[in-house]
Amino acid sequence: MSEQKINVNQNILQMEYAVRGPIPQRAAKLKDAGKDIIFCNIGNPQALGQTPITYYRQVISLLEDPAKIARERQLKNLFEENPYSNLHESDFVDEDVLALSEKILAKTGKGLGAYTESKGYRFVRQAVADFINRRDGFAPESGLMADSEAIFLTDGASDAAKRVLNLVISKKTDGVMIPIPQYPLYSASIKAFGGTQVNYYPDEENDWALSREALESAYNAATAQGTDVKLIVVINPGNPTGAILDEQSIHEVIAFAKTHGLAIIADEVYQENVYGGEFISFAKALGDEKDVPLFSLHSISKGFYGECGHRGGYLEVRNPPMVAGTEMNFVDLLLKQASVSLCANTVGQIMTYLMVSPPDEANTAQKQFLAEKEKVLGDLYEKANMVRAAFAQMDGVEVFGKTGAMYLFPRLNKLPAGKTDFDYCMALLEETGLCTVNGSGFGQAEGTHHLRIAFLPSREQLEDVLPKWIAFHNRYVNG
Repeated sequence: MSEQKINVNQNILQMEYAVRGPIPQRAAKLKDAGKDIIFCNIGNPQALGQTPITYYRQVISLLEDPAKIARERQLKNLFEENPYSNLHESDFVDEDVLALSEKILAKTGKGLGAYTESKGYRFVRQAVADFINRRDGFAPESGLMADSEAIFLTDGASDAAKRVLNLVISKKTDGVMIPIPQYPLYSASIKAFGGTQVNYYPDEENDWALSREALESAYNAATAQGTDVKLIVVINPGNPTGAILDEQSIHEVIAFAKTHGLAIIADEVYQENVYGGEFISFAKALGDEKDVPLFSLHSISKGFYGECGHRGGYLEVRNPPMVAGTEMNFVDLLLKQASVSLCANTVGQIMTYLMVSPPDEANTAQKQFLAEKEKVLGDLYEKANMVRAAFAQMDGVEVFGKTGAMYLFPRLNKLPAGKTDFDYCMALLEETGLCTVNGSGFGQAEGTHHLRIAFLPSREQLEDVLPKWIAFHNRYVNG
């Protein structure tokens, strides 16, 4: 290693990212040493055994190797001509999937190996717009229809959030309000781009609801210190809390943003993970309000698809503000920014297309698709309830809010003197192999302690580890 030293961006040096922090790093070392580890520190479903959706993977495989479309049809013809074959109809890719793959290939023009427009494939952006309109009930006469030209395809929702934050933060005193607890992407990105983090606190005991009073208190404290608050971030359903925001909370945020001239980032990547609860998008709640800029994010990484590694998502912009000192609006600037990277990866773009364009009743692949979707979401909810039931057997543990997203965020009301939630999570890892993230890694109200667990392991893994966790917990907190 060279002895030469180099000065680096101090913002990058100082930023923290707890979900990949000291506890997961220790877990990786324990795994290398032969210990069985259950990684519940991050929402990475397929890493914990969730099966990919067949429909998505069949289409992607055919697009990556188009020659297999004709080959699949030839093999099926041979099967139909041979009455003695041991194969069955289900052993072949459905004709509707083959036809869809051909249709997508024709729309891409040159397949998936070529660059796309900087905003992403035009037909995918239109499909995203159509999805938003269906989801939120926006009819043409409403004047609220999503505009495909105000949609950017991105390498996951994290990429989308960072694009907006990078443009909005222009000086150290520029403030971004984030919920505490929050997903560390936001605190890390604000630090990296040189802005000021402004914390606001949802009401934990009121199912993590948002009040105008709490928002105003955070805003006033920041502005009193010279911070120019420009943006508020809302994560719904919540990460790390898993809580689903109620309609009143959403409207409180919009009214607050209008009063103070703020833009909103609505991180809505868990909108499918509501398990019977109700998801209300910020776009729908915003309605015909024209004075509040809104940046909505979605991703292929969560929901029932769990395609984290394919890095796909979108950013939708509503009411883009003008850029000071120019004739550009914010969409123009986002396009200029996106052009530097040429485009998002094409497989992620197509996965986004499939996410927003599920097979309909006319598609013979729909039955299997819906069965797989319902199984994934049903399993997630069942596993969340298993973990919640375990909390009831742990001394001094409470959990608030309806189950949403992929996480539970229990409050640890009883810890030994001098111990923190970091100490607890590290000891839990060492004894049981269960890797969680300490609540302090996400931020939390002063004097409280929490942890976040992703309820993604298999039922069998949970049945094995939860009794160990209960025994560990009650021994740890009671000395």
